[in-house]
Amino acid sequence: MGARRSERLLFGHQVGRRRPVVPHRRAQCSTGTHWSRGGGVSTPVVADSNAASEYGSRRAPEPAPDRPGDDTLREHPHARRSRRTPLLLGVLGLAAVVLAACGDAEQNALDPAGPYAQAPHDLIIPVAWIALAVFIFVQGLIIFSVVKFRTKKDDDGSLPKQIHGNTRAEIVWTVIPAVILAIIAVPTVQGIFEVMDEPEDYLTVEVIGHRWWFEYYYPDYDIYTANEFAIPVGTPVRLEMTAADLARSPDLGVIHSFWVPRLAGKQDLIPGQTTFLNIQADEPGRFLGQCAEYCGLSHANMRIRVEAYEDAEFDAWVAAQTTPAEQPADGTPEALGRELFHELGDGRQACASCHQVWEDGARNPGQGPDLTHLMSRLEFAGAIHDMTEENLREWLRDPNSMKPMQYEVSGIGMPNLDLTEDELDALVAYMLSLD
Repeated sequence: MGARRSERLLFGHQVGRRRPVVPHRRAQCSTGTHWSRGGGVSTPVVADSNAASEYGSRRAPEPAPDRPGDDTLREHPHARRSRRTPLLLGVLGLAAVVLAACGDAEQNALDPAGPYAQAPHDLIIPVAWIALAVFIFVQGLIIFSVVKFRTKKDDDGSLPKQIHGNTRAEIVWTVIPAVILAIIAVPTVQGIFEVMDEPEDYLTVEVIGHRWWFEYYYPDYDIYTANEFAIPVGTPVRLEMTAADLARSPDLGVIHSFWVPRLAGKQDLIPGQTTFLNIQADEPGRFLGQCAEYCGLSHANMRIRVEAYEDAEFDAWVAAQTTPAEQPADGTPEALGRELFHELGDGRQACASCHQVWEDGARNPGQGPDLTHLMSRLEFAGAIHDMTEENLREWLRDPNSMKPMQYEVSGIGMPNLDLTEDELDALVAYMLSLD
């Protein structure tokens, strides 16, 4: 037995269960080569002289017979790699999802800061758990079916028992989803009416969506501002919203969507119509949002900033915003900038043709943002650039390089006024004085 086992190892055969020996044919030649036949294929076997002397004969050791499947016992490396690729892609995809959830998201609907954001959040969480349970159940059935009814070696090709036409089963899997949806629908409809009801003792703010910035008007205080607006903490604020463009014409407006996720859900602004949205902040802070309806070239550059102040700070903000802008002293760069603001000369369009700086009398909104208290804001140009001297200078020099608008094509946005460096210095000085 030991000699026969050694023979198999010597000639590269795997050790295994003894099987009937396939007869072989031998033909000796001067080279010591013998021919053996196994599995119907003749192959040369070179007899080692040392091996022959060890076994006491020049006859080649008997080869192990071929076994079914011997050629597949060793898996090709490419096959192993091909199986690893989906697993690797799955791991990478899961890692990407997990990493995407990391970080401090400023626009986070899962971190509500007021009652009108808390209500949708309280509905989303149980619905998400229900959806997760349904997902696990359905995917479990799929995996069970794939494993249970996979093709086997002894498969005769017949199909598993079919349940098509099973009335009882079809009623069950139709009624259960309908019941789940009905249960979800009750708090959903109730919540919609609750968040849309007109609250008591609220502050009204009118919102007008332009391309590509938001305008805010406080009718109780006659305040116009742009891009960012202030609200008092703990007070309901009712937004009355519409959309308009070019001389405030609704005929030339496009649909926008107002969304500050930590304060409320989304609401469309539709030209020629008024829609409503309630918001409220229960804590002071700065809340970020954006237009959530595609509205053209700079849709991604149309953002929202809400400043929530305690009552005393809000009253101070209102007092500052209702104070007219001061006229700069004669002979100063600011005074020259004010003159250029109203008249550029050389047939160029003046800043005052679109923007208002309120100094006395009635406030009349312009086609562009109100600049009366420009420096009280932290950002400009749709709330995408910090309010700094450098950014203001670059904006006046070439606005399209900082925010794509294509004024020459559509007449929407800020035109390039071809200002000289001296004019830039004067206008920037004037802008910086509007606090």
